[in-house]
Amino acid sequence: QVQLVESGGGLVQAGDSLRLSCAASGRTVSSYTMGWFRQAPGKEREFVAAITWSGGSTYNVASVKGRFTISRDNAKNTVYLQMNSLKPEDTAVYYCAAALGIAGSVKDRYIYWGQGTQVTVSS
Repeated sequence: QVQLVESGGGLVQAGDSLRLSCAASGRTVSSYTMGWFRQAPGKEREFVAAITWSGGSTYNVASVKGRFTISRDNAKNTVYLQMNSLKPEDTAVYYCAAALGIAGSVKDRYIYWGQGTQVTVSS
């Protein structure tokens, strides 16, 4: 079993930055693909970014357009999402997830999920 705990969310103004962290416990996630998803009120949970065990990354370009960067520190069993130039439409609960093998943006391939952290961006 893998437990994932997100942190770093909060209330910010448009144009500000936040860095989300996802700490894993239970077993090392160095061989897992790690992803970030988000869910706004009344909307489906959508893919934000993912990073493979070796550091290869993919993004929901339409949503983040080079503003977000995913990274991981396998020694700390932690994944990060650096979010710059935040917009009100980035407001959502952000979830960290872990998948065995290649998962990319495919939500159903992620088998472990955190409880989420709220990000609110005011205009």
